[in-house]
Amino acid sequence: MEKEKKQATEHPLSILANEAYKAFADMGFEIALGPELESEWYNFDILNMPKDHPARDMQDTFWIKEERGKVLRTHTTGVTAWATEQAAKAGRMPSAFISVGKVFRNEATDATHEMQFFQIDGSMLGTIEDGVNLANMKGILTNFYKKMLGDDIEIEFRPSFFPFTEPSIEVFAKFKGKWLEMMGGGMTNPEVIRGMGLDPVKVQGFCFGGGLDRIAMVKWGIPDVRLFYQGDLRLNQVSN
Repeated sequence: MEKEKKQATEHPLSILANEAYKAFADMGFEIALGPELESEWYNFDILNMPKDHPARDMQDTFWIKEERGKVLRTHTTGVTAWATEQAAKAGRMPSAFISVGKVFRNEATDATHEMQFFQIDGSMLGTIEDGVNLANMKGILTNFYKKMLGDDIEIEFRPSFFPFTEPSIEVFAKFKGKWLEMMGGGMTNPEVIRGMGLDPVKVQGFCFGGGLDRIAMVKWGIPDVRLFYQGDLRLNQVSN
């Protein structure tokens, strides 16, 4: 008797990555791609993280002994920073980019933290006249999370601090009756714009980044982020 053929299903993170790309593409963002082995310049320096910043310490970053000045990227912000920089040098403004990819952090794991996870990063660069402001970023992110999680999702924006944005905000979503941090961002710090070789008096930007995995947790009620990386086939049944 011929064995019954089973239909292949997509992993939930692959499904969400494609949905995220479409959501941002519909809002005019271009897709940016970059290497997982990132340069120290794009992972830290251009983002206004000085040499003594805690994020550079061994407990947070995987440094590569054989590749001096290279790290396993701790975010995909460097990818959108590079793409934005190249677009600006080519005179393409305003510009907007989105990147989704795997990132790595040497940290303790728990239900909402993992040493590897997928991150969404986006950036826009232009002028005030182009609508590059915090209100526009808030509208973009609100629209994105409603597309991903439904119109009834509760979203909250709170003030925060990041070295590459000023002012900075954090985005929270309601999950199992509690607020879960989803993303951070804000107006691009003038020092970052100068690092791209641009004049922050003439142009400004905003950028944001957060975990794709946490969107999946909220969307499908998955209690532990570590389940995504354990080959648990039940996840495919939940999301397909």
